[in-house]
Amino acid sequence: MAGFRAIHRVRCEQIWLDDGWAREQLVEITPEGFIAAVGPAGETSVDLLLTGPVIPGIPNLHSHSHQRALAGLTETRTPGKDDFWGWRDLMYRANRAITPDDLESIARCVFIEMVKQGYTVVAEFHYLHHAPGGDRYAQVDEMSQRLWSAAEDAGISLVLLPVLYTYGGFDQQNLKGVQKRFYNTLEDYLILLDKVRKSADGLGNRGYGLAAHSLRAVAPEQLATLDRVSRVDHSGIPFHIHVAEQLNEVEECIALLGARPVEWLCREIDVDHRWCFVHATHVSRWELEAMAESGVVVGLCPTTEANLGDGLFPAAEFVALGGRFGIGSDSQVCSDPARELQLLEYGQRLKYHRRALVMDSDERHNGNALVHRAVAGGSQACGRSLTGITVGAPADLIELDPYSPRLALRSADEALDSWIFSASDNSIRTVIAMGREVVTEGRHAGETVATEQFLNTLKRLTDRLIP
Repeated sequence: MAGFRAIHRVRCEQIWLDDGWAREQLVEITPEGFIAAVGPAGETSVDLLLTGPVIPGIPNLHSHSHQRALAGLTETRTPGKDDFWGWRDLMYRANRAITPDDLESIARCVFIEMVKQGYTVVAEFHYLHHAPGGDRYAQVDEMSQRLWSAAEDAGISLVLLPVLYTYGGFDQQNLKGVQKRFYNTLEDYLILLDKVRKSADGLGNRGYGLAAHSLRAVAPEQLATLDRVSRVDHSGIPFHIHVAEQLNEVEECIALLGARPVEWLCREIDVDHRWCFVHATHVSRWELEAMAESGVVVGLCPTTEANLGDGLFPAAEFVALGGRFGIGSDSQVCSDPARELQLLEYGQRLKYHRRALVMDSDERHNGNALVHRAVAGGSQACGRSLTGITVGAPADLIELDPYSPRLALRSADEALDSWIFSASDNSIRTVIAMGREVVTEGRHAGETVATEQFLNTLKRLTDRLIP
């Protein structure tokens, strides 16, 4: 990560460890960017002093970076199309114009936005594989390589999830139009996946996983085969899928597969802790219990789910069952984890007419409970075996700004609550990702150039985004 200062020793006046808040702690970091030790600071010289509350970086478990070009441009009312499917048509229009250079420019900008707000690792659910019309690039992983490059420039760790996308519906209709850009046979997909694996091999700030777009985009036998392959050739690697986002998706799944989407997956596929079910909005009580029991992470994207009118996932019930969740930015209408967590909790409050719902009865601070779950579930969905600020885990730290008017004069727990439920501006002062200082005083060294490049890209795309 050229251009970012390596941090080897950082002193934290207040830091959130596994057993609670601790004061005056020294975090030592290996040259590879992992935590080597955490203990009392003493008089040791340090590279960096953090005086604000320090918490772990937040994993972003579900991102479509290319959709950043469309954010905010789909709010004009279109009679008969004011739903998810109408939005998808507009998104497809934008997709058909994006070149490899465009994708790199868009992703760089949104990855910088993410890391400034406290995301330190992002799982990119990537299906924009080929050229417009479906022609293959000379380098089959061209678009994947552009995402790696954008993440390096941003200083964010990237878990790349190349997506298998073969069909246009549960009835296995052929893909058409811009969807041809997404198309791969299972054999082609495995070739792409191997290239992505090799690009990530041995690099701490890169990871990879498997992904099937949805049950409507892959055949049952494809999914079963891919799951078997994953257990042999990609042991322990995460596996993501969109599921039960829309009501008519649930109805079509029942009609053609004989079960609800989550029910079908839990009965027909041996899902386990490697799996991330993205959205899972419309689920039965049995499905909630099955997901909790299997160890599946539910990937929640509250701002996108609200923007598209998807519905509310029963998060309070799922947490009460011991279920795990993480958060994602999905369509990039928001790149702020605090806003995602706020909306997640507020949605449950509006539904149940109570407060402080996404937490256990013995927990006191809602912000602490939300961040703890987002870090643990998001890390699991990103394939990280160690989470939080602990020896062996990635050195991902974010410092809340102690001088922010919204956070000042509060205890560490109160500052964390305020970051999520009160702060309306960016209250992140410092971000360390894999041991590199990528945000200083709320600024990223590459943001000015990245924004300029993004605006130039947007100018070229605008006339094709919404005719």
